[in-house]
Amino acid sequence: MILSKETEEFIREHRLQDVRQLALQAARYPLVEMGAALTQIAGWQAAREKLPSWAAVEGIIYPPRLSMEQCSSEATARYKGRLVTQIAPCGTLTDLTGGFGIDCAFLAPNFTQVTYVERQEVLCQAARHNFPLLGLRHIDVRHMDSTDYLQEMPENDWIFIDPARRDLHGGKTVAITDCEPDVSRLEELLLQKAAHVLVKLSPMLDLSLAISELRHVQEVHVVALNNECKELLLVLGREGGSAPEEIPFHCINLGQHPSSFRFCRREEQAAPCPIATQLGTYLYEPNVTLLKAGAFRSLTNIYKVEKLHANSHLYTSDRLLPEFPGRCFRITGHSGFGKKELKALTAGIKRANLTVRNFPMSVADLRKRLKIAEGGDHHLFATTLADDSHVIIQAERLTSI
Repeated sequence: MILSKETEEFIREHRLQDVRQLALQAARYPLVEMGAALTQIAGWQAAREKLPSWAAVEGIIYPPRLSMEQCSSEATARYKGRLVTQIAPCGTLTDLTGGFGIDCAFLAPNFTQVTYVERQEVLCQAARHNFPLLGLRHIDVRHMDSTDYLQEMPENDWIFIDPARRDLHGGKTVAITDCEPDVSRLEELLLQKAAHVLVKLSPMLDLSLAISELRHVQEVHVVALNNECKELLLVLGREGGSAPEEIPFHCINLGQHPSSFRFCRREEQAAPCPIATQLGTYLYEPNVTLLKAGAFRSLTNIYKVEKLHANSHLYTSDRLLPEFPGRCFRITGHSGFGKKELKALTAGIKRANLTVRNFPMSVADLRKRLKIAEGGDHHLFATTLADDSHVIIQAERLTSI
């Protein structure tokens, strides 16, 4: 994308302003390519939060809003860069689904030769412009369909693939077979072309289904940023995958309160799972990666907590466990679901953060019942105890953890 001098100056002078307000002033700047300028300003503003090291580089070309929304964050892209170096030697890499190039850019420093493949010409143009600005001059940009390129590509050490997760009507897809390209159909060919394949999938995907559809899974990484699940990473290898119950699951939470947890389903199935007979002093809510991966029993074995109910996925203890991988609360009160006791528990509470776990009402319905708005400093948990009784737990967040 070649921008006029006037457009470039406009972008520099106005990139801190609201793009919606700028759009209304277009008539005042007849020499400015306003559509292109607004795309670049909006992209830079998003990059300040999502891609800070890119936002710091002058001259980066940003894609339309949808591509910015779909691209990896810098934090998750850096994690992938570290991951491949821990698994196998990194000589040559092909990124079959280049997109805006974030993952490719953070993987590339670990490799001597990199090929970026993308079927959208506008993204290829951006990649050819941006990679040299980032010091990545060893990336070869190919404007091709990924499946076509896969057929003819030379053998590499690694392939990275991030199949599109939207159907032809714009709806989100969560199964491997509904993504494009279909990794399950291409699995054998991918592993003919590379010793290792890193597959990025939707965080909404059913992990059990993914493992059953792919025969060469060696590792699973569930990655979150600030307790928001962002992506599922599957590592495929030529030597074949482990039995599903032996595949290691890595639960990674990046951001302000980083944590990691590793388990396999054989360990999960064998782990004892003590159930609490009463609430302790502290309440624990696992982070989203553990909930997604299903590390429910393993937590009680490692952190010496007790589960409130087999299906509640909330835990308690009398001793504070600051190392627990999730949110920690001090229990300040609780009640059953009777009208009078609920009224006593929530007296004076106008706003609260409400969480529902294994409870027969939705958050919206419970808010309506309790007449409590969202937000504030109070935390309420609606759940089920070991005796199948329903309970509302009032708790104080331990923000120092």
